[in-house]
Amino acid sequence: MLPLATVAQMKELDRQAIEEYGVSSLELMENAARAVADAVWELLHPEEDGFKPILSSFSSMMVIRKKDDPPPTDEEQRQVEELREIIEGKNTDPTPRIAVFCGPGNNGGDGAAAARLLMEKGGCYVRAFFVGDRSKMTPDQRAMEDKLLAAGGRLEDFKVDMTDRSTLEATMDYEQQKLLTWISTCDCMVDALFGIGLKRPVEGVFRTAVLQMQNRTHCPVVSCDVPSGVNADTGEILGEAVQAKTTVTFTRGKPGLYTGAGAERAGEVRIVDIGIPHDVEYRMFRDLSRLEMINSPNNGLPRRPTAAHKGDFGKLFILAGSEGYTGAPVLAARAALRTGAGLVYLGVPREIYPIVAVKCDEAMPFPLPEDYAALLERARGCDVTLIGPGLGRSSEAEQLVLSLLEDLTIPVVLDADGINALAGHIDVLDRRKAPTVLTPHEGEFARLTGCELPIKDRLSAARGFARDHGCVLVLKGHGTITAAPDGSAYINATGNPGMAKGGSGDVLAGMIAALLGQKHLRKERRTGDNTAELTANAVLYHGLAGDDCAARLGEYAMLPGDLIEALPQVLRQWSDI
Repeated sequence: MLPLATVAQMKELDRQAIEEYGVSSLELMENAARAVADAVWELLHPEEDGFKPILSSFSSMMVIRKKDDPPPTDEEQRQVEELREIIEGKNTDPTPRIAVFCGPGNNGGDGAAAARLLMEKGGCYVRAFFVGDRSKMTPDQRAMEDKLLAAGGRLEDFKVDMTDRSTLEATMDYEQQKLLTWISTCDCMVDALFGIGLKRPVEGVFRTAVLQMQNRTHCPVVSCDVPSGVNADTGEILGEAVQAKTTVTFTRGKPGLYTGAGAERAGEVRIVDIGIPHDVEYRMFRDLSRLEMINSPNNGLPRRPTAAHKGDFGKLFILAGSEGYTGAPVLAARAALRTGAGLVYLGVPREIYPIVAVKCDEAMPFPLPEDYAALLERARGCDVTLIGPGLGRSSEAEQLVLSLLEDLTIPVVLDADGINALAGHIDVLDRRKAPTVLTPHEGEFARLTGCELPIKDRLSAARGFARDHGCVLVLKGHGTITAAPDGSAYINATGNPGMAKGGSGDVLAGMIAALLGQKHLRKERRTGDNTAELTANAVLYHGLAGDDCAARLGEYAMLPGDLIEALPQVLRQWSDI
């Protein structure tokens, strides 16, 4: 697990380090820039292959002339030849070309310093471009511009505005065309436009700069702190956003790098220490709710007690299935058993019981009794209840879900139609005293809460719901968020698009219930209830199993059942054996 910080928290952390602890802001900027320059250098000089120049063709850049246009003047012909030389010269000179885009702020100061450091390394041709209003430059950025000038470089003004493409040819002068031509031949670009502070859509010359970085498929981009155009707190794309190959983020990861669309734009994320004293960080974050990116568990699965019996590893009751949905309950039960559950009782509607029974070997299916009291007694005899996979949305199913939530005093995991049954009855959830875990995707969450889709701030939505209703919420999607009632949250960094198939959620629900039911895992909690941490670990293992399947089978061919078969390898890797 890696600690994350919001924009407000990072700004306060920087302020405390500089104003209260006397840390040099220029030193922090220099350290950040060095990490960015190192990332660029590694992309251009991979040890295994060495640098390979990108071969360019002038034909793709030639200006299209209309049939009735007059012949080019001598000056126009000279300009054409100069553009040709810029492009075709790339084929004869292997020196890497690097474009650094700097906005008006400290992120732009990081870029200016990175440009200088790359120049000092030698062996590359670096040009740094200033985008925006120079009057908004910070003192630190001006200091870094002075150092760049002293090193023989400069911040060139970038004023190309491609907002109105229909008038671009008529308004773009030759110097701007020459600039874009050179940029098109670059081997790497550095995105230092905005950093973490952006809250509004990218427009004007900034949008043009973003498009220059976004549209060069052969040219990797290194972003400073956060890809420009990505909301650092939410992962929302603000109009346009840079597609980074590598994002070098400072001190702590940012939520928007791991959830929502921002996770797709971040590429490889490197969290680097830029010199903020650890005691400043500890003092500020020690009393705040945990916010972590999870790509490995804090603690592995402990060794199972030698003298334990099957009851010690959890009696799990699953209420699931309906006509046409016989696979969901079986997947959930098999996943629970593979995740260590001792006994799994699977209650399904009587009409599908024969089908489910044939599919089950280790789980114990039974037809749901008509007498609610008999069903409740069976559920009360278990340690955890999972409700919802494939259950259907009939009025009878909805009433059964609500009644069990009211009457059960054991932990309950609600998935799929178990969550849908709560819509309009959130008071039932609020009255529960025992731990409750909800696992909605965004559509189910919207039905439950009435929020609009797409959810722009997934982290705040998940945290707010968990806090307001005293439950653990697993908001599924790219960068699944597990939020707890105390405000702590975990953003999962495992998994892949191959898992986006019907049945994957059933597997996850079974895994969560299995971990919650194992007594030796519940006893491992350090302070208070550890439902959220165990749930986040289940999400993690689920994603790791998906990554294993993608590596072996490919994202197109992998199935939810393959996730279950991959669990032994994943759990063994993270077990204390």
